[in-house]
Amino acid sequence: MTKKNNAFPKDFLWGGAIAANQAEGAWNIDGKGPSIADVCRGGIISGVADQEIDPDKYYASHEAIDFYGHYKEDVAMFAEMNFSLFRTSIAWSRIFPKGDESEPNEAGLVFYDNLFDELLKHNIQPMVTISHYETPLHLANSYGGWENRKLVQFFSRFCEVIFKRYKDKVKYWMTFNEINNMHKIPFATGACRIEEGPTKVQRIYQASHNMFVANAQAVKLGQEIMPENQVGCMLSLSAFYPNTCHPDDVFEAYEFRRRSLFFSDVMLRGHYPAYIERVFEEHDVQLQKEPGDDELIREYTCAFLAFSYYMSSTHKAGTPIQGTTGGARGIDNPYLDKSSYGWGIDPKGLRYVCNEVYDRYEKPLFIVENGYGDLDEISSDGKIHDSYRIDYVSKHLVEISEALQDGCEVLGYAYWGPIDIVSAGTGEMRKRYGFIYVDKDNEGNGTLKRMKKDSFEWYKEVIATNGESLFNK
Repeated sequence: MTKKNNAFPKDFLWGGAIAANQAEGAWNIDGKGPSIADVCRGGIISGVADQEIDPDKYYASHEAIDFYGHYKEDVAMFAEMNFSLFRTSIAWSRIFPKGDESEPNEAGLVFYDNLFDELLKHNIQPMVTISHYETPLHLANSYGGWENRKLVQFFSRFCEVIFKRYKDKVKYWMTFNEINNMHKIPFATGACRIEEGPTKVQRIYQASHNMFVANAQAVKLGQEIMPENQVGCMLSLSAFYPNTCHPDDVFEAYEFRRRSLFFSDVMLRGHYPAYIERVFEEHDVQLQKEPGDDELIREYTCAFLAFSYYMSSTHKAGTPIQGTTGGARGIDNPYLDKSSYGWGIDPKGLRYVCNEVYDRYEKPLFIVENGYGDLDEISSDGKIHDSYRIDYVSKHLVEISEALQDGCEVLGYAYWGPIDIVSAGTGEMRKRYGFIYVDKDNEGNGTLKRMKKDSFEWYKEVIATNGESLFNK
């Protein structure tokens, strides 16, 4: 086989990705109710959440970058960059303010009609995450989040409404953002306030089972309501290596990886894998299932696997599971450079993950998060020269081309945060990912003016040449 440089197919989808809770703002506008993100002061991933909104505290997500009011301007800039794909989420509490109502909020539905119409006008394909760390707060406080089986019904109602409403506008859907993060951030992922203790593992897996049932029900509804469209699942899948070739390091890293891929095993293969039985036995997990659950999960599997990839981690046997990928991020990989936030920059790890999961599932892949966050500074010439971002993305895109040549079916790439948004990890604005700068600081000050960074024109050229410019240096 002759190796070529640019392997991106002509129909490859290029674009960017955001989440409603990190960008839209307008947290209580046009009938929207509060979500779990709206009570988080340090970013939804931090888990620093109030029970209710405190009027004396500042919550960055309440205004965010006001994408709600600026979406036409922002979509025009995405179109200028030649986007053919834009991933966002539908804020559940914008459609069902409390989450358990029988009728949706029409004003919320109209907003997404307008957003999707604007995208399609510019030939940009909308891609929707149905639940992206923004479960209605009422479902967390009154029901206990996804630990409560009743959320399956509420979620299915939500899916039915948006599938019927947007079936002619949205082709690609994902049920839960980074569902495998239930292990380490159950509040963000499943709206569950689960503390350390002897029942923690039981509670996480029970909530996860309820989400699996809801996922299968969403796939079923999708096939019935919009058979031409696809419903997929989405995981956090940064690469994970043993710290050394010691067999204990190798096998414990392997066990951890299965702990993460367990979620896609269920949603893509349609059954609980054999290895999880030992986990359940060792942690005394007794799942409460209802008749028909296993059959539903088996029959209605996801059409594709979408995932986020930012870095890689290493794991040493006996080290507590921690860090952004759930591994021992504190153990340095001497072969990698680091970002200013200490993340190991590992482009080849993205090729590795593509091969890992495509070999395992043989279903299409979407890379729907990959990006570089840093403290961008406006230079004396009034511009932002973010060569570090260009370098990071360029190297990762080259490795996607390699993965395509390896035989992986990768349908598209959505860069995370093409416009600066609120950080999910810290709740800050200063950690910026965008090709587009937004004038706002950590305290909420700023004009919200948008400004192109150097990376804007670079990414525009990459898409215009379908990746060819990556190899013509």
